[in-house]
Amino acid sequence: MIEIRIHGRGGQGAVTTSQLLAIAGFIDGKYTQAFPNFGVERAGAPVQAFTRISKKYINLRQQVYSPDILIVLDASLFNNINVTAGLKKGGIVIVNSNKSPKDLGIGKKCHAFCIDATSIASNETGRAIVNTPILGAFSRITELISINSLLKAIEQRFSDPVIQKINKKAILGVYNSTKISRICVPGIK
Repeated sequence: MIEIRIHGRGGQGAVTTSQLLAIAGFIDGKYTQAFPNFGVERAGAPVQAFTRISKKYINLRQQVYSPDILIVLDASLFNNINVTAGLKKGGIVIVNSNKSPKDLGIGKKCHAFCIDATSIASNETGRAIVNTPILGAFSRITELISINSLLKAIEQRFSDPVIQKINKKAILGVYNSTKISRICVPGIK
């Protein structure tokens, strides 16, 4: 089982990111879970959402404390909270940032990737969205979900054809801009 923790700020779509991962994993024939961690969050406050992906039925019903993979929608969170807390040794961190992992102080005990998903999405679609485009990088780096299943998940999650088109274009833009060899994620393939 692979456990994923998504960090963002209220209003950035961390919950939607988690749901899309789970839908795409399900389309790929895997068992999945997606759930948020809600409290008194408001727009701009740090939030978390979680996804599990497995080849076997998932019976676990608790927050993700030791993730295999982190997705960080806003790199400024590294200034406020310990984003990498509990990350398994050798885990993967995917950050929406135009900085390097070294500049953010990550990467010594993990595989860290910084992708400027906001700029890529803005160039591709004219909208500075990040929560769905970052999944293009996730798909390219981990291969835990296929890009085709991710695009189908967009169709299932969003009914408006215009919203579907914008999100698909942004995801494909980030997917194609992510130049990296696949990172081996144990326990899923």
